[in-house]
Amino acid sequence: MRLKTLTEIRVGHGFDIHPYSEDPDRSMVLGGVIFEGPGLEGHSDADAVVHACIDALLGATGLGDIGERYPDTDEKFAGADSLALLSDTVNAIAVASWKIANVDCTVILENPRLSPHRKEMEKLLSEAVGAPVTVKGRRPEKLGALGREEGIACFAVALVHKL
Repeated sequence: MRLKTLTEIRVGHGFDIHPYSEDPDRSMVLGGVIFEGPGLEGHSDADAVVHACIDALLGATGLGDIGERYPDTDEKFAGADSLALLSDTVNAIAVASWKIANVDCTVILENPRLSPHRKEMEKLLSEAVGAPVTVKGRRPEKLGALGREEGIACFAVALVHKL
């Protein structure tokens, strides 16, 4: 096997942030898993983990960003299942002749605790991406808006290579 050149290997960085919703009936979805507690405000299901993954993958492959591909001004994405959007993104990446090597996510939040659901999140995300996806939770230790539990943020990094 020949060594890939730098132009054939790319890294993408994704970020998403959502405030908690005041709607008591809105579910919290993170990495495709439904958590107890208040949901997140957003046009789709507000799955910040999946949204960060999508942006990292789109950035790595030069296919735009989540706002271009799935605009929050388009009613067809209202309440959308973010895992379905991730699958659509992965299909577009394959059509553009890119292969996903892995995605790594860091979720910053005080609550809920991710550890009881982390393996399920990684399984769902890895199945949608077709490559390993890892998820880590980090607490902001009561600092700032995230520490005051006003919302959550997620960073993701994706590695891809050209076929």
